[in-house]
Amino acid sequence: MTWFDTGLGPEENPTESDSSHKAQIFTFRELATATKNFRDETFIGQGGFGTVYKGTIGKINQVVAVKRLDTTGVQGEKEFLVEVLMLSLLRHSNLVNMIGYCAEGDQRLLVYEYMALGSLESHLHDVSPDEEPLDWNTRMMIAFGAAKGLNYLHHEAKPSVIYRDLKSSNILLDEGFRPKLSDFGLAKFGPTGEQSYVATRVMGTQGYCAPEYATSGKLTMRSDIYSFGVVLLELITGRRAYDDNGGPEKHLVEWARPMFRDKKSYPRFADPRLKGCYPGTALSNAIELAAMCLREEPRQRPNAGHIVEALKFLSSKPYTPKVSITVNTTGMESGDSPKETPAILPQESERERAVAEAKLWGETWRQRRQSEQSSPEGSK
Repeated sequence: MTWFDTGLGPEENPTESDSSHKAQIFTFRELATATKNFRDETFIGQGGFGTVYKGTIGKINQVVAVKRLDTTGVQGEKEFLVEVLMLSLLRHSNLVNMIGYCAEGDQRLLVYEYMALGSLESHLHDVSPDEEPLDWNTRMMIAFGAAKGLNYLHHEAKPSVIYRDLKSSNILLDEGFRPKLSDFGLAKFGPTGEQSYVATRVMGTQGYCAPEYATSGKLTMRSDIYSFGVVLLELITGRRAYDDNGGPEKHLVEWARPMFRDKKSYPRFADPRLKGCYPGTALSNAIELAAMCLREEPRQRPNAGHIVEALKFLSSKPYTPKVSITVNTTGMESGDSPKETPAILPQESERERAVAEAKLWGETWRQRRQSEQSSPEGSK
């Protein structure tokens, strides 16, 4: 029995596969025109292997993001080929949609749907003082959607795909804050036959790379799970995965790991910009989930389906910091944040909620105790 025992039905995690999807081929002139010849005013961002611009393609009447790859090195050319292949095969509502590409002369460009709200990274770490930070509900919704995208790659795509570059800058947000995984240039098809891993050169971003992959080059789906745990910690804490200016606390996981065992330390995890507006019990649950994803022993990490089920539960409990009606708070959950004043749910809904919570998180603690007994290092 797993720590989350229900499977994923098609209504919760549609594959949205579409074998008829064909990427369009654009000329370089069309994309230069769309981006006003790649002017600074159309610049969106810079990646490891290219630059992204906003543009409008007249013939399809669509606003797009155009990624112009740096092909001076071998890796840029390889990334282009991998991404065209991957995004031509993969279709899901939580994956960015590739519209087409250009491979003209030495020019290599990828054309995606435009994601109006940019990256999760910018909403967590580049928020100006006059901007509202992401609230708790939005953070859990983003985590849930990103987990569904990852579950599709691991368990529904044929063949399965290991993302290898899961990080907050690669999670893009549409106008409704719906997340989509992007940038598949480092992705690998999953292991086949008797193999349990893919042997490959270590690549990725500091702070997100699973320790066993970093030391051995053996890539598994559980390597992606570790990276997801880092992203979940970013959502909870508002801290960067790796911060050069962070001094002894520059590594987010190293900062968090000693506190995972001490539930009294959990309030320290909460992003200060939330100003106490979070549900205490859900905060604890989210921290426990992140800790499981970050276990040093890969086999003790949950799979993507389990994560989806957990986050479906957490995101289905929207937090309302203020209610205008008077409520009886005698039934308030222990561990709720100081500012939380939840309305009393109908009896049947409350009973269902209590059963679900006991079922999910009670099993979590049971497995944690077993893991600690068999491998003391595994739950650190």
